[in-house]
Amino acid sequence: MTAWAVTDYRHLLTFSEGVLKVFEEFRQEEAALPEAGGILLGYVRGDHLEVVEATRPTAWDQRLRYLFERFPQGHELIAKARWVSTGGKLRYLGEWHTHPESIPTPSGTDLNEWEKKARARKDGRPMLAVIVGTDVLHVRLVPAASDPLIFAPVEE
Repeated sequence: MTAWAVTDYRHLLTFSEGVLKVFEEFRQEEAALPEAGGILLGYVRGDHLEVVEATRPTAWDQRLRYLFERFPQGHELIAKARWVSTGGKLRYLGEWHTHPESIPTPSGTDLNEWEKKARARKDGRPMLAVIVGTDVLHVRLVPAASDPLIFAPVEE
């Protein structure tokens, strides 16, 4: 597990080793590798999040060097199955995708999509958004009606 927090430590999150392995598997470290992505599943613990699963790209997703478009078919089925099998405890937390840059920066498209998805959430919770760069992660929590929260790794 790795721990992340916002500056005032009021919001914490952890990524399981399995999630980190998925991120590592799809890092765009070679020039020809396309972007990849999926959804993030986990547990809500008050203001804190525990991310325990990251889906992999599906056959329906569009993957290009500088574009990843997630299609819901496979990802939604996985999320619904986990929700049902855990009695609603394991839930959709947000989404992840890669960028072919060392320190990933969200594009205008990323920011707009995240805000739109946060506003559309039925449970009213903020959406977790992760960009996997070649060296580091960009991690933010996007609420429906306020400024996003940016997370940084907690030094252990």
